[in-house]
Amino acid sequence: MKPTPDAHVLDGIDRRILAELQDDGRITNVELSRRAGISAPPCLRRVRRLEEAGIIRGYHADTDPQTLGWEITFFAIVGLESQKEQVLSAFEHMVADWPEVRECHMIRGGGDFLLRLVARDTAHENALTQKLTGAPHVGRVQTLQTIRTSRHLTGVPL
Repeated sequence: MKPTPDAHVLDGIDRRILAELQDDGRITNVELSRRAGISAPPCLRRVRRLEEAGIIRGYHADTDPQTLGWEITFFAIVGLESQKEQVLSAFEHMVADWPEVRECHMIRGGGDFLLRLVARDTAHENALTQKLTGAPHVGRVQTLQTIRTSRHLTGVPL
């Protein structure tokens, strides 16, 4: 298990490094160190420490789903027939294997899970909804299709 330092022990330089990396994960260490106001070697050490602590979980490309043929983004609120840990865990493990499920959140109030899914078209969305409603221990599914997304930020305010 990775040690997780208290977010309050991060200093201003750590927060600046995190903010810059959230904005541009491909920034060079030299440019990152310049923006953070420190030299490159200690900057790299700080980045490695943040990675090792699990504060930086990884780096990825932010791709455009529609350009790649995923025309529909929708959310599903899923209510299970039981809230026993075994049932909840089984559901999480099941949807973890579905590539169309991009996020899975256990929620409080109005359902047990909130999923964000992508689909190639309406027929694919309907098939995914049917797959969800037919899954073991699923009592109800409410889907919400996005019309547009006006804000999509990763990370947290720093």
